[in-house]
Amino acid sequence: DKHGLHTMTVRQMDRPKRRESAEYVADLEEGTMYIEHINWLNFDEFDLPKPIYINLVRDPVERVISWYFYARGSYKNAIEYKKRPNQKIRPESWYKKDFNECVRSGDPECQYVPHTVKDSVGNFKRQSLFYCGHHDDCIPFNSPTAVQMAKEHVERDYAVVGSWEDTNITLTVLENYIPRFFRGAKLMYEMHNDKITNRNKNKRKPYIDPEVKAMIRKNFTNEYEFYYFCKQRLYKQYLALNLKELEK
Repeated sequence: DKHGLHTMTVRQMDRPKRRESAEYVADLEEGTMYIEHINWLNFDEFDLPKPIYINLVRDPVERVISWYFYARGSYKNAIEYKKRPNQKIRPESWYKKDFNECVRSGDPECQYVPHTVKDSVGNFKRQSLFYCGHHDDCIPFNSPTAVQMAKEHVERDYAVVGSWEDTNITLTVLENYIPRFFRGAKLMYEMHNDKITNRNKNKRKPYIDPEVKAMIRKNFTNEYEFYYFCKQRLYKQYLALNLKELEK
């Protein structure tokens, strides 16, 4: 179902919107795969059957750097212009803004201040928010409370949370934990990897100084805790599969 690919991403939904989204998913035919940029929904809240939740995590700092350049990419901006042709176009200086200088100069767009709830520019820095949900406690950036809530939801409701940096391990776990949908996924990926194109990939992404990454990383301590938690869980699932093979 492609409905979710055309919905606007929002940071927080009120209860009526959450119910609407949950009911839409619950009403889909059995066996449907649904994709949307949406925070975790509590289907129990509305007495609805739970879907099989899956997701992927990425290194938090690499993720925000990627978003910085994606937001300035021609592909994204062509789509935005098509949707809203009357929207004011940003100045050339914004598109050419250097990320290293943006961080070092104190530009609000690149500061990623812990516990902030409002952003001068949207930057998707809260990776844990997608797993935490829509509670007010999920909003402060790099919040230990939000990360703890996200961990609990992952443990309870997510069949698999894969990693963008561990493609083969992620596909192997998906194949074995959700075979109905992912049987043969790793083989298909290997067979067609040279034909797979990423429309969102920025081939002209500039070099980012290591010290700049280190400066940013200090503000993502709890986001990294969540990221490593998900990776460790994925590795445990993978190791459990290997132990089963050894026991045969």
